[in-house]
Amino acid sequence: MKTAEEFFTRAEKILRALELLLPRKRDQELKSALAWKWRKGKHFSELEAISDLNKIDLDDLLHIDRQKNTLVQNTKQFLEDLPANNALLWGPRGTGKSSLVRALLNGYVNRGLRLIEVDRHDLIDLPEIIERIKSEKFKFIIYCDDLSFNEDDETYRALKTVLDGSVRATPKNVLIYATSNRRHLLPENQQDNQKSQVINGELHLDEAIEEKISLSERFGLWLSFHPLDQNRYLDIVNHWLTAFGANENEIQDAKKEALQWALSRGSRSGRSANQFARDWLGRSKLKDIESC
Repeated sequence: MKTAEEFFTRAEKILRALELLLPRKRDQELKSALAWKWRKGKHFSELEAISDLNKIDLDDLLHIDRQKNTLVQNTKQFLEDLPANNALLWGPRGTGKSSLVRALLNGYVNRGLRLIEVDRHDLIDLPEIIERIKSEKFKFIIYCDDLSFNEDDETYRALKTVLDGSVRATPKNVLIYATSNRRHLLPENQQDNQKSQVINGELHLDEAIEEKISLSERFGLWLSFHPLDQNRYLDIVNHWLTAFGANENEIQDAKKEALQWALSRGSRSGRSANQFARDWLGRSKLKDIESC
């Protein structure tokens, strides 16, 4: 006799199968939402609409003009049905990689741009995701944040195949933008380099290194991001303080603490500048309220 758990598991599978035969709320959301998160359960997977989008604009991203202009140009080509490349944005944490992708959505959503966020461990589902959206009229960026793999991780092969390696062509309404702290996405070990050889004066990399490099090379665009110097960091602090309603005197008063904040975090980045501005102005305004 089947246990109650087995019964309910089977019932859930049947319900999911029936849902596939009926008009689905998810399909309606696919036409009305602007961004989605790929969600995967034990017996189902779906595109879950994101209702509250990050409001960051392209104009909020300072001192990454080269990266911003390149990715904007690539995205415009994509929206006009012109040839465009998948893109890998790599560099230290907090330097504006993910913010740039989110700002692109806000900047070009009125021209039909849409975004689907996929976690690294769900990349194995890329063919299924693409199958669901390939006939839609919108242009979709499939976005994977903080992409990296360990030595034993096989999910990267699914991404590798979709990028460039499958007999089936990727639909023209799909691009992949990914961010990573590593340029080559897979860890590189000293022993890999030791196996490389020089033959007739030419360096021949070991197969392990070739495998690790081959994934990132499938991205047509590599955009590198770097830490900020002190002046640029303060410039971004000033930008966010102004955006949050600080006056000129408050901005000047915050300068010393902004530098101390970056020192305590070990990072001068756009993210830390934004976080400091929120913290400093919030504390300042709360103090004013409590003193009344």
